[in-house]
Amino acid sequence: MVYRPLLIAFGVLVLAPLLGGLLTGFDRWLSARLQARVGPPLWQPFADLVKLWHKDRLTVNVVQILYANAYLLFVAAALAELALGHDLLMLLFTLAFGTISLVLGGFSVRSPYSRFGAQREIMQLLAYEPILVLMVVAIYLRTGSFLVSRVVVFPRPLLPSLPLIFLGYLLVVVIKLRKSPFDLATSLHHPHQELVKGILTDYSGPYLGIIELAHWYELVLLLGLAGLFWATSVWAAAGVALLVYLAAITVDNVSARVTWAWMLRFAWQAGLGLAAINVVWLYLWGAGMP
Repeated sequence: MVYRPLLIAFGVLVLAPLLGGLLTGFDRWLSARLQARVGPPLWQPFADLVKLWHKDRLTVNVVQILYANAYLLFVAAALAELALGHDLLMLLFTLAFGTISLVLGGFSVRSPYSRFGAQREIMQLLAYEPILVLMVVAIYLRTGSFLVSRVVVFPRPLLPSLPLIFLGYLLVVVIKLRKSPFDLATSLHHPHQELVKGILTDYSGPYLGIIELAHWYELVLLLGLAGLFWATSVWAAAGVALLVYLAAITVDNVSARVTWAWMLRFAWQAGLGLAAINVVWLYLWGAGMP
């Protein structure tokens, strides 16, 4: 069917915000329970988004709006590439362009809080991007292809042969979701931090809603990538994705914020080190694996 890819992409782009909003509500509810609070209902993120859309359209400059929309567009495009089984390297480039758009939006205003947050977002990009690249390289060494569609039809799960890569990816998820101890550039749902709202300080109303919507897309994308580690079964992939999300929430609730220098050093030493060891192991001995 000629229009089948378009229908798949459209369906994913429509359903992803619903799933992302529910997962965000679950995050806030579970975090509240872990802190002995009642917490908001699961649908609270949707109510918050509706409130943002009905607020006044105030902005510092027109360029800021452009970068917010570009952030949403690139993240949604990356999710569509995952759903359609496209190249993982292209997916990483698309996702990186989304992050860069958010950074440029932070630099487009005069607020020192926003600019500090943008600088820290760059540090986060430097911390996790090499790990993602090595993850894609390891997947290629195991499956012989960069295509998501090849990973899905691969007859064996990837996790047993990529355990260190998986641990490194857990670190990436915590950084990308801006969870403690790596909520350095901004703090999505905490009421206050030393940089106020960091890179999001000068966003408000519907434009802040655009960024929140992009975050839901990004959340679904990251969990979808986690599911590739056990893609032989839909339920197994969903289980792995859920475990990764629960691990990120747990780390968020038991950790205090660290400095950007500590994050960069830890990501390169622990995350990148584990990923590199796994890639070398696959390159030297992986060819003989069943």
